[in-house]
This record gives sequence, C-alpha cells and structure tokens, in this order.
Amino acid sequence: MSASASIESITLPSAAKPVCAESWQFQQQIGHISRQSAVYFAGTIFTALSGYLFKVYLARALGATALGLYALGMTLVGFLGVFNALGLPQSAVRFVASYTVLGKTDLLRGFLVRSTILLLVSNAVLGALVVLAGPWIASHVYHTSALNPYLAWFAVIMASGALNVFLGQVLAGFKDVARRTVISNFVAGPLTIVLTIVLVQGGLRLRGYIVAQVVSGCVVLLLLLVSIGKFIPRTVSGQLPLLEQEVIAFSGIALGVAFLEFVMAQADKVLIGIYLNAREVGIYAVAAALVAFTPIVLQSVNQIFSPVIAELYSSGQLELLRRIFQTLTKWILGLTLPLAAAMIVFAPAIMRIFGGDFEAGWAILVIGTLGQLVNCAVGSVGYLLLMSGHQGTLIRIQIVVACVMVLLNAVLIPQWGIIGASVSAAVTNVVSNFWYLRSVRRKLGLSPHNRGYLRLMPAVATAVMLLLAIAKMLHSFHPEWMAIVAGVFVAYAGFSAVAVLVGFDEDDRLIAGAVWRRIRTTFGGALA
Repeated sequence: MSASASIESITLPSAAKPVCAESWQFQQQIGHISRQSAVYFAGTIFTALSGYLFKVYLARALGATALGLYALGMTLVGFLGVFNALGLPQSAVRFVASYTVLGKTDLLRGFLVRSTILLLVSNAVLGALVVLAGPWIASHVYHTSALNPYLAWFAVIMASGALNVFLGQVLAGFKDVARRTVISNFVAGPLTIVLTIVLVQGGLRLRGYIVAQVVSGCVVLLLLLVSIGKFIPRTVSGQLPLLEQEVIAFSGIALGVAFLEFVMAQADKVLIGIYLNAREVGIYAVAAALVAFTPIVLQSVNQIFSPVIAELYSSGQLELLRRIFQTLTKWILGLTLPLAAAMIVFAPAIMRIFGGDFEAGWAILVIGTLGQLVNCAVGSVGYLLLMSGHQGTLIRIQIVVACVMVLLNAVLIPQWGIIGASVSAAVTNVVSNFWYLRSVRRKLGLSPHNRGYLRLMPAVATAVMLLLAIAKMLHSFHPEWMAIVAGVFVAYAGFSAVAVLVGFDEDDRLIAGAVWRRIRTTFGGALA
C-alpha cells in the first residue's frame, strides 16, 4: 500500500463524517417532528369527532337558552384571553428551546418561575374585572342578567386556560408535543365529557357543564406541571434571574400578533352581521370552519417545528434548518393536496351535509380552500420569522394585512355578500404568506421550494382525476357523505402510490425508509 493510498484511506472517512453527521441529525429531527406531529394530528381528529357528538348531547340536554348564555360568557373570556397571556406562551416555545440547547439553566428557571407569577397576577386582575364589570356588560351589552351567577366560574376558566396554554407551550419548547396532546386532548376532553354528563344528569345543568370544565382544567394544570418538572434540572442557583429584555420585547410583539390575529379572525363575521343578516353569518361561519380544517397538517407540524427552529437558529445550524424546512413543506403540501382537492370537488355536497340552506356557501369553501393551499405551499414561514428573532417584521406585516382585510371586507361585502368576505380572507391570506416568504428569503436566506416539488404533479393529477370520477357517481351514493369519504380515501391512495413511484427524492426516501423500519420493528415485535 502506497503512502498516498494510506493517507486517502484515513482522510476519506474523516471527510465523510460531517455529511453522515448532518444526515443523522436530519433523520433524527425529521423523525421526532413526524412522531410528535402525528400524535397532535390524532389528538385533533379525536377531539373534533368526540366534540361534535358532545355538542349534540349538550344541545339536547341544556337547550338553546343555556348554551346561548355559555356562548356569551365565553365571548367575554375569549376577548380578555387575547391579553391575559401577555404573549408569554409564544415566548415559551422560543426561549425554552433556546435556553435548553444552549445550556442556560438559570435563565430557563427564571423564565418559567417569573412568567408563571406574571400570568397569575394578570389573570387575577382580569378575573376581578370579569366579576366586577361583568354584570354591567351582561345587562347593557348582552341584555341578560341570567349570566351573572356564572361570571366567577368564567373567570376561573379564563385563568386556568391561560396557565394551561402557557405550560403546554413550555412542553412544546421541550419538544414534547406528544405528551401535551395526550394530556390536553386524550385526558382533558373525555374527562370534561364524563363529568359534564354526570353533573348535568345530576340536575346542575349549565352550572354542571361549567364546573366540569373547571375541574378538567385543574387536572390538566397538575399533569402539565408534573410533566414539565421532569425536564427541569434539579440544580438551583442562589438567585433567580430576571426576565431578559429580549424576552420582554418578544412577548410584547407576540401579544400584538395575538390581538391582530383576533381582529382578522372576527372582522369578517362582524362586518357580515352589520351589512347582511344572521343567516348569512351562519352559512359563512360553517364554511369558514371547514376551510380552517384544510391546513391541519401544517398546524400539526408547526406545533413541534417551531421549537426546532429556535433550537437550530440559536445553535447556528442554518443549513440543517433549510433542509428540514424544504422537506417538511413538501410533505405538508403533498399531504394537504388530496384533502383540498376533495373539498373543492365536493364543495356543494359537503355544505349540503349541514342542511339545504348551507349549500349556498359552497363557493366560500372553494375560495377559502384555494387560499389555504397557498398557506401550506410556503410552509412555516411565519414561525420562521417569529422563532428566529424577526418578530418585528412579522407584526409589521400583520398590521398592514389586518388593515387591508378590514378595508376589503368593508368594500366587497356590500357588493358581493359573503363571497366578498371569502375573497377578502383568501386575498389577505395569499398576500401575507408571500410577504412572509419574501422576508424569510431576505433575512434568513431560506426557501421552501426546490425542483423536487415538480415530482408531485403526476400524483396531484392522479388524485384529481380519481375525485372527478367519483364525483360523477355522487348521486348514486346514499347518503352523499359516503361518496365524500370514499373520494378522500381513494384520492390519498392514488396520490400516495404515484408519489412513491415518481415523487420521492433522496431525503423523502430517507424519511420513508425510517418510517418503514419503525413500523416493521413495532409490528414485528408485536407479532413475535
């Protein structure tokens, strides 16, 4: 063996180590994100299905008047809930992840303790406002004093909700969304349902439903505290650090973002109520709720990807972040396209499920779904800005977009009705996401797209053709919802088959291989 050959045999493996290390990190991060997101997705589906059946029970057991009182009380809680969290839940995702990866244990403990104290104080003040000012609001705004006996309970719901959201985001910062989902969805939901049935059947009626939520919230609070305690190092320093100025500034921006999101979520419904009537609001609300379900894969990924962004950005691993960002966005778009195509193709039939009056809202479903496809196509661009310290850019964009949305609604709703509201929402969705994408490219040098996206086209075409074929046979299905379910299943099957054959690149095959090995190991162990 020559000297040069000897040197080569030593240096080549060494040179390959960074590549292997990056691939290993990539596979580890993607595997963790996919597992956590899958649990969150399952929890969301479970909550949606059980929640629908539970609402049917409540409507029959309590009646419209009691549920109306509850809805009025929750509107008050929802409005104050924009402010009572002080922007700290989003701060928890970013700074818990950042402090953990950088080993800043004292700052982590200081953040957790001082943030919890701030939340207790803010909710005590706002809770007192609910109890003291609530009767005046109930009488002069809602025109019903029957809400007054429940105001103190609603204040407790508000406080426990704020603490639970914060602690849940702390768990997300520790990259344990799965545990949070189990507690919040698979424990809290069934517990609330069971307690409500017991208390309502026991004669407490609306008070029983509210008490069940309070008890469930306290149980969730306890479980979250125990879960977080497992992640916190036991070493204690002599002095608890103050919140960093960066945390305070970030929380202020996050509070502003939450308020703007509240405005954008409610402005269209308020203006429809002003310019049109309650019937149009009801049709629009149902269609908008369905549209909001379209980006469920993106929402599931965001729950765990956001702390990963903070971790990788803090440690300077931008190339790994880019690779994960591109791969996740491709999978998000791919897993969303069959669902979105089904919602567009079956839009009239989907709206008919809710009753004949709602079929008129099928165009809102189509327009809104197209807007959400753009949201999924650009990926987690908003979270990339928020979790990388560019929250100022994010809120400036949202301020402009919120103003544009309100203006568009004011102009288009009187002209086009609820179609105008859906166009306004879709336009602002597209504009904001492309603006976020431009900012991410300029400030972080990251882009979610590459040539691999073109490989999705045959799979998309296959899914659409299968859906159109089933749509032609729609009237032969009774009830129609069976055709919709069959269409979604067939579209995903066709899309997946073609995507596996022609749509996968090297990173996709790496992920698919890891998933397949995990499935084989799991089921192989179960059968052994």
